[in-house]
Amino acid sequence: MKALSPTDSAFLWMETRNQPMHVAGLNIYTPPPGAGPDFIPKMLEAWGQHIRAQSPFNLRPVLRMGIWYWQEDKEFELDYHLRHVALPQPGRIRELLSMVSRVHGNLLDRNRPLWEAYVIEGLPGGRFATYIKMHHALVDGVSGARMMASALALTAQDQKPPLWAQTYGRAPGARAAKAAPGLVEQFQSAVLAGKQILPGIASGLWDAVRPVTTHDSAALPFQAPPTPFNVEISGSRRFASQSYPIARLKAIGQAASATINDVTLAICAGALREYLLVQNKLPAKPLVAMVPVSLHGETTEGGNQVSLLLANLATHMADPRKRLQRIVASTAQAKKRLMAMPRLQKMAHGMSSVSPMGPGMLTGSAKKYPPFNLVISNVPGPKESLYLNGAHLDEVYPVSIPTHYLALNITISGYRDTLGFGYIACRRSVPALQRMLDYTDNAIRELESALGLPSYAPSSSASSAVAKPAAKKRIAKPGVKKPAPVASAAKPKAATVAKKAPAKKAAKA
Repeated sequence: MKALSPTDSAFLWMETRNQPMHVAGLNIYTPPPGAGPDFIPKMLEAWGQHIRAQSPFNLRPVLRMGIWYWQEDKEFELDYHLRHVALPQPGRIRELLSMVSRVHGNLLDRNRPLWEAYVIEGLPGGRFATYIKMHHALVDGVSGARMMASALALTAQDQKPPLWAQTYGRAPGARAAKAAPGLVEQFQSAVLAGKQILPGIASGLWDAVRPVTTHDSAALPFQAPPTPFNVEISGSRRFASQSYPIARLKAIGQAASATINDVTLAICAGALREYLLVQNKLPAKPLVAMVPVSLHGETTEGGNQVSLLLANLATHMADPRKRLQRIVASTAQAKKRLMAMPRLQKMAHGMSSVSPMGPGMLTGSAKKYPPFNLVISNVPGPKESLYLNGAHLDEVYPVSIPTHYLALNITISGYRDTLGFGYIACRRSVPALQRMLDYTDNAIRELESALGLPSYAPSSSASSAVAKPAAKKRIAKPGVKKPAPVASAAKPKAATVAKKAPAKKAAKA
């Protein structure tokens, strides 16, 4: 058996029925030319020959003396983990994302390895999708995305074994092949790493309590205002997704001297501002986002290797250009401070800076005093085209984790020349999530207009689990105040279906 790190173990301890702790990826494929209706059955029949799973797909969690370990499942059943389903007719994106919304709210069985893979038929044009979820104790978002990409082929002719049958070297969630460390060894390791960990803990806790200075651009814990996202959540989920050309976002970044990550934060900030304005719930103080920072480039260790920084989203500013500038200043200061730390210090700093959220969740005070308002992740992806048994991978969308008092999570994932925005939220706490896709379109156009960039055609209809047919006019709900106009921005319009749209739908209807 191999012991989990404290970070990996935390995802098991935190999990409840209303708070599943798994991440997932939704991929959409086009079968190879000439593929018949038996393409998927034949593919699944071939996969069924691989009845043995490699690490970490053969590991299940066990608890011994208060410590979580990974143990090989000697009774591994492929039929339980691999599931073949079909969408109800007419098989639109609406049905696909509705299915993902339902399945993503279900807990993984801890008596088995913590993953499930769905092959989903029934999309228009013969396309199909895969939805694969894995527990966050096994992988973080970056390592999970890398694993999914490495399991696919670079050419349509190359045939690879299925995901669980491949060898990933030092697989996420697995530790070095040695005896599981006992309490004494763990204590000794902690002492040896104390020169990095203790300063990180100290600086993180200081950030949680120190006062804000006039010249401090960085966001600090507990500066965030209470919002509708900072509430207890139910176990039901709603998922919505949309993709955009990277070139379009790069043009915004070049015009504003900002990185792609800063531009995506500004786009999310604009969408969040409009969403809260429509509901008459936009706070006077700016929202604060927690942004995970991957540390996999600094170590060969598996499991979760991540720190975090907090970003001021400047949602109180109506001018999208000034909002982006404030975001750039906020993230630049946070990155400068974080990058000067060794890896373990970064991890300790990030975790300890938001550690008071644990007691806040238990007491309910996180509703009134949230350390931050939501999580926004940016996961890099492959630049080249990928294939699954000859089928071309068209679109990639991440599906992440809402938690108590963080009812909305936004994850952006790259693939080829696009970025896919994945919105996942508690279905009850965040109503009308599909509107966030319209608001994301609006936020991009607002930035382009404010920066004097050429206008793009209106986006195609939003992809969401509950999306309604595109309409010429957005009908306001009774008692809902119309949002105030945003400076230097075009008037928001409802998404309409366009043949040449810059934003790619999750699938063509």
